[in-house]
Amino acid sequence: MSKNKLRTRDLFFVAVYGVKARKGRAALTSIGIGIGIAAIVAVSGIAASGSADLLSTLESLGTNLVKASPQAGFFGTQEELPEGVIGMVERIGPVEEVTSTTQTDLLVRRSNFISEFEGGGISTIVTSSELLNVIGGKLSEGRFITEGLADLPVTVLGSVTAKRLGITNLSKPTKILIDDEWFGVIGIVEELKIHPDLDRSVFIGYGAAKKLFDINKEPTTIYLRANPTFIEDVVEVIAPSMNPENPDQVEVSRPSDALEAQQAVEASFTNLLLGLGSVALLVGGVAIANVMVMSVLERRMEIGVRRSIGATRREIRYQFLLESVVLSGIGGLVGVMLGSLITLAYTNYTNIVFSIPVWQILGAVVLALLIGAISGVYPAIKASKIQPAEAVRK
Repeated sequence: MSKNKLRTRDLFFVAVYGVKARKGRAALTSIGIGIGIAAIVAVSGIAASGSADLLSTLESLGTNLVKASPQAGFFGTQEELPEGVIGMVERIGPVEEVTSTTQTDLLVRRSNFISEFEGGGISTIVTSSELLNVIGGKLSEGRFITEGLADLPVTVLGSVTAKRLGITNLSKPTKILIDDEWFGVIGIVEELKIHPDLDRSVFIGYGAAKKLFDINKEPTTIYLRANPTFIEDVVEVIAPSMNPENPDQVEVSRPSDALEAQQAVEASFTNLLLGLGSVALLVGGVAIANVMVMSVLERRMEIGVRRSIGATRREIRYQFLLESVVLSGIGGLVGVMLGSLITLAYTNYTNIVFSIPVWQILGAVVLALLIGAISGVYPAIKASKIQPAEAVRK
């Protein structure tokens, strides 16, 4: 009797044949598992890609960048910083680099044929040559305003501003109007993920602002780099140092904190989507169980014949259990591929780092197989209890 027992490999092939004999039903049954696995892989992959991109951004940005600006007043107007604020900040021991920007209300237009309304929404910011180095920005085109160019009518565009003005490259000399003065565009800044206000701006030098527009205001925003070891201490003393009389009128923040807060929000959203994916898996598991029960009822004759020629209850039980595992395994593999493709498409569209940990893919496949095994337990037991004599009854 033991010689007639089917080996595990033979049982597996019998199970695969049982699935292949009902291809349409197998495909429809695997869809539920496939959708659930695809959702879990895609959500996990997108979250992992976002985290990898965030870490990359934090590495390039650093956590020692501090931004300080006046608080908005009661009526929404921005308070002014006291004179000599740059010098006050530079005297803070751990501070390594300091730069500033001054917000203006100068109108930016592509040409003098565009109305003021159409040219609104773009800020003109006066700044120094150190700005990009301090905030960790890069240029996609041209160069930034150096000290030698600060007195000249030249400007650099933020990434959003360049798109709005229709300036995609600087292969040809390009000019824009700032108020009634023509400025040559010498550079375009890459997207600054944590400085959207700068993305929607144009930059000019302090010398040009003084000479052409008589602007000689104190900075409205300070950016500084400090020794990472003492960054918390700098954050605490920056407001009293910039405005000793009214430190509460100075808003101090670290751009990296905003990124970390964004990551926390995305993590909560990811957990929600993973929950929805798990529901899809549960539905898929129930579908497999139902289909396998129907399969047992339809194949009573087959089961009876196999029992009559020597198949044991254990072999019948394992056969149907393996069929359930094969069905869910097919759905799991399809789901992994679909989820990976969705993640790849998303990362290409959003231009972020593609990253799916191997353990997530393996975990998804194992989860699919586990659901198939659990879903097949009851149908397998039901099949193994069918007696040969009962199976041939009509």
